[in-house]
Amino acid sequence: MKELVGKSVQELRALLGGKAVSAREVLAAHRQHIDSVEPELQAFNCLTEDLAARQAARVDKLIADGEVLPPLAGVPIALKDNICVPGYPTTCSSRILESYRPPYQATVAERLQEAGAIFVGKTNLDEFAMGSSTENSGFKPTRNPWNTAMVPGGSSGGSAVAVASGMSVIALGSDTGGSIRQPASFCGVAGMKPTYGRVSRFGLVAFASSLDQIGPLGRCLEDVAITLSVISGHDGKDSTSLSLPVPEYVKELTGDVEGLRIGVISELTGQGMDAEVLESVELAARQLGQLGAGVEEVSLPATRHALAVYYLIATAEASANLARYDGVKYGYRHRQAEDLLSMYRASRQEGFGVEVKRRIMLGTYALSSGYYDAYYKKAQQVRRLIKEEFDRAFARFDLLVCPTSPTVAFEFGARTGDPLQMYLSDIATIPVNLAGLPGISIPCGFGKSGLPIGLQLIGPTLGDAQVLRAAHAFEQATEFHKKRSPVLSAA
Repeated sequence: MKELVGKSVQELRALLGGKAVSAREVLAAHRQHIDSVEPELQAFNCLTEDLAARQAARVDKLIADGEVLPPLAGVPIALKDNICVPGYPTTCSSRILESYRPPYQATVAERLQEAGAIFVGKTNLDEFAMGSSTENSGFKPTRNPWNTAMVPGGSSGGSAVAVASGMSVIALGSDTGGSIRQPASFCGVAGMKPTYGRVSRFGLVAFASSLDQIGPLGRCLEDVAITLSVISGHDGKDSTSLSLPVPEYVKELTGDVEGLRIGVISELTGQGMDAEVLESVELAARQLGQLGAGVEEVSLPATRHALAVYYLIATAEASANLARYDGVKYGYRHRQAEDLLSMYRASRQEGFGVEVKRRIMLGTYALSSGYYDAYYKKAQQVRRLIKEEFDRAFARFDLLVCPTSPTVAFEFGARTGDPLQMYLSDIATIPVNLAGLPGISIPCGFGKSGLPIGLQLIGPTLGDAQVLRAAHAFEQATEFHKKRSPVLSAA
């Protein structure tokens, strides 16, 4: 049973299709592994045991009936706990939603279920996806499987840990400013933020609606590509969803980057980046060149302003989106309030954590009378400049590369007292969200401490396929993705 842990999607499909194992056995092996390592890693907010058992039984019936298996049949998958699954908690790792059970299903969860996936649980995150270390969870910290003294990144830390430790084959996260790619980098897995609008956001609890995007994490590019094909596509329930055909992303994994023009972003490969990160990224760029791509440096000066722009736009949208949590319709309510206004104040004061309150206040200030033009409007104008700068770069290049994070994973508590230092963890990923572009983080090396380093590849709008193509070519030419975390190696 233990040998089923750590398998890829295609490896499990081959075993299931050949009737060497059942979906129930695959689920049991992963549940046993979860029981073994979850107490230390704390990746999950809840396990969806009854649902997983029903899903496994459906797959086994398909096998018994001789049916063609759907693309994710019998594959254990974890969902970030801001993606709605009816009847199970969707807490966003916040006390204000601790008792919330959604009555509806997220579109991505519906598509995964139709593809035969088995949902093992809902993963921990920074509260309302606001953070870069999963230390802002209202419930518990999640620990990095490469070194449990280190953070796993955030906000999708639980999802990254579930994959890197082998508790799930794939996981879904959400990415508003790097929340899939940065924890993927810290945990040594692949994590993809698709083009904005490529994947439906229906059933994703909103943080910043013009920036949020759901995407997959996996231990190999093929798993990521299969999952992205399943969850992508138009959805009438999401007005920002793109009505365009979805490529078969797996067919794009040719291993060929011959002739691709790749630009290395100079502003994101210099000051502020750790030397060991820069060295790994430079070697990775050189490797892409040896595979036949043309690699040269490119300057995107407006990206220097991305952090400031993001923390005005994202907090402004969060201020509006989180106004609904007032103790009236659902979520936590303070019961001893004397009147409606004091109930609002007490419910939000007690239900939200420090970082969420900080961002709500920042956003409310940016939107307030007398400051809107100076802050929010100006930020939107600079956002347009950043997008136009990317567009000009993609007139010359097919892809852009840079580090995913300036550092490897850091120790718990190292940055919680300095919000700016924490925010700088996403300096290389935020520009991608502001421009609505596809980006991926893949392992490209290891630091002196043995912790993973991530390479970020960025594509033009709807360039998801060529991002996956180049990432896969690098993966196949190197061994970084084959190195497993100590937790998974011991399984």
